[in-house]
Amino acid sequence: MQQEWSPEELLANWTLVDGDWDLVANKSGTTRLGFSLLLKFFELEGRFPDVLEELPSAAVEYVADLVKVPATDFAKYTLVGRTAEYHRKQIREALGFRPSTVADEKALAEWLAVEVCPVELVEDRQREALLVECRARKIEPPGRTRVEKVLVAARGKWEKTFCARTIGRLGEVGTARLLSLVAEDSEAGTALLAALKSDPGAVGLDSLLTEITKLNDVRKLGLPEGLFADCSEKLVAAWRARAIKMYPSDFRDTSEDVRITLLAALCSSRQAEITDALVDLLVALVHKINARAERRVERQLTAELKKVRGKEGILFKLATAAVDKPDEVVRRALFPVVGEKTLRELVAEAKANEKVFKAKVRTTLRSSYSSYYRQMLPPLLNTLGFKCNNTAYRPVMDAMKLLKKYADVDGKTRFYDAGDEVPMDGVVRKDWREAVFDDKGKVERIPYELCVLVALRDAIRRREIYVEGAARWRNPEDDLPGDFEATRAVHYAAIRQPLNPRAFIADLKKRMTAGLDQLSGALADGSAGGVKVTTRKGEPWITVPKLEPLDEPTGLAALKEEVARRWGVFSELPITA
Repeated sequence: MQQEWSPEELLANWTLVDGDWDLVANKSGTTRLGFSLLLKFFELEGRFPDVLEELPSAAVEYVADLVKVPATDFAKYTLVGRTAEYHRKQIREALGFRPSTVADEKALAEWLAVEVCPVELVEDRQREALLVECRARKIEPPGRTRVEKVLVAARGKWEKTFCARTIGRLGEVGTARLLSLVAEDSEAGTALLAALKSDPGAVGLDSLLTEITKLNDVRKLGLPEGLFADCSEKLVAAWRARAIKMYPSDFRDTSEDVRITLLAALCSSRQAEITDALVDLLVALVHKINARAERRVERQLTAELKKVRGKEGILFKLATAAVDKPDEVVRRALFPVVGEKTLRELVAEAKANEKVFKAKVRTTLRSSYSSYYRQMLPPLLNTLGFKCNNTAYRPVMDAMKLLKKYADVDGKTRFYDAGDEVPMDGVVRKDWREAVFDDKGKVERIPYELCVLVALRDAIRRREIYVEGAARWRNPEDDLPGDFEATRAVHYAAIRQPLNPRAFIADLKKRMTAGLDQLSGALADGSAGGVKVTTRKGEPWITVPKLEPLDEPTGLAALKEEVARRWGVFSELPITA
C-alpha cells in the first residue's frame, strides 16, 4: 500500500461512512481503532495487512482522530488471536467476502495460467493480478505462503501449455531440425547456434553479405510463419534471453519440450533480429555510400580551389584591355594585365560551384557503387521481401521490381530496354535526372539503381515500406500486440484506463471541466500567472505570457530515440518537448 497520502486522499478513502460506524459502535479503545483501520485497509486492498507497519502513519492518525482514540494505541493492536480473527470475520461478512479454499486456489492458478502468465512475467505484477482477481470474486486472498504456491503452480501450468502449443505448431519435421542443432557431435548445429548469437559488426558490404548468409541458414530450419504471432513479445523475449546464454550441453540438460521451445524462441527471434540488422545495414550503407562520395569530392575540390581576391579589379582590368585592344590576341592583350595563373585560378573557382559539386558526387557515387557496392544488390533483393501499404510509394515498389528483374542481368548491359516501364516520379530526384538519362533518352541502370536505393532507404525509415519477417521494420499495422484482443483487460489495466469508452470520456470531461473551473478561479483572483482573457478579431482569446525556455528534460533524448526506433522518421511532425 502507498505510504504517502494527501489530505484529500485521506478524506476520500479513509473516512468512516454510515455503515462503518454501525460496525464500530460497540467497540472502544485500541480495539475500536484497530478494527476501523482493518476495515478501511480491506476496502482499499481487498486483503488484510500482514504487519501493522503496512498501514500508513497518516491514515492511522486520521482514523484515530475520527474514532477519538490516541494514534499511539494502534501499536497495542495485534493481528493474530481470537479478537483479530473475529474482526476479520465481521469485516468479511460486512463486505460480502469469504475465506479462500483449496478449490479456490486451484481455480485461481488456472485463471493465472490462462489470463496473466502469457502476458505478464514479473512476479510482483502476477501477485497483484491475483489479489485483484480475488477481490473481484469476493474471496479473501490466501496467506503469503499459499499465494506463492498458487503463483508457482500457475507458471508451471502455463509453461507446459506454451511448450505443447509451440511443439504442435512446429510439427515433427520442425522439432527434429531444432533438436539436431544441439545433438552431440553436431558441428553444423553448433556453428549455426554460434552464428545466431553473433552481432553483424561494423557497417560494410562484407557484414551485409555475412548477415544474408546467416539469415538464409536459419530460414532453412523452416520455422512456421507466425509461430509466436499470438504470444506476448515479453514472453518470447524472456525465452530467447534464457536460451541465448546456453551452450549445447545446457540445452541437452533440459527436458525435451522445454529444449524445443527454447530453441524455437531463439531461432525465431534471431531470424527477425537478423532481418532487422540487414535492414539497418542497408539503410546505413546507402547513407555511407553517399556521405563517402561527398567527402571525397569535397576534399578534391578543396585541394583544387584557391580563392582569388580582388575579382572586381581584375574584371575592370580585363574589360579595359579588351576595349582598348579589341583586335589583339588574348595572350598579348589580357595576360600582361592579369596574368595567366590568376585567370586559371578564376576558372578553377568558377567550376567549384554547387552544380559542379553535385555532378562530381554523382560521378564518384557511380564509380564506387558499380565497382564494389553493386554486388550486394542481387542477394539483398532475393533475401528481403519489401512490402508497402501506401499507394503513394507504389513507384518505389515498382522500381524495386524492375531492379529484381535485372538483378541477374550482366552489369555490362548499360541501359534498360525501351519496353520496360521505369518509374521516375517519387524515385529519381530532379538533380539526378540528367545523370539517369543519356543523350538519346535511355535510362541508365547504375545511376537509376542508386536513386532507387536512396528512395527505398527514405521510405523504410518512414515506415512506409516494411520488410517481411522483420521485428522493428515490420508492417506498422502489426505493432499492436498479437495477444491484444485475448488479453485486452490486462493491457488496459497496465495503462490504467477503463475498458468502457463511455467511462473514459466521462472522466476526461470531468478533468477538463475541473481544469477550466480552476483557470476561471485563478483569473478571478489574479493568481493565473499573467494569463489573461482578451479579444482577437472580436473573438475571446486567452493570452499566455512568454516564458523563458526550460532545460531539456533528461529523458527527452531517450524518448525521441525510442519513438524513432519504433516508428521511424517523422518529417512532417517533429518530436518536441
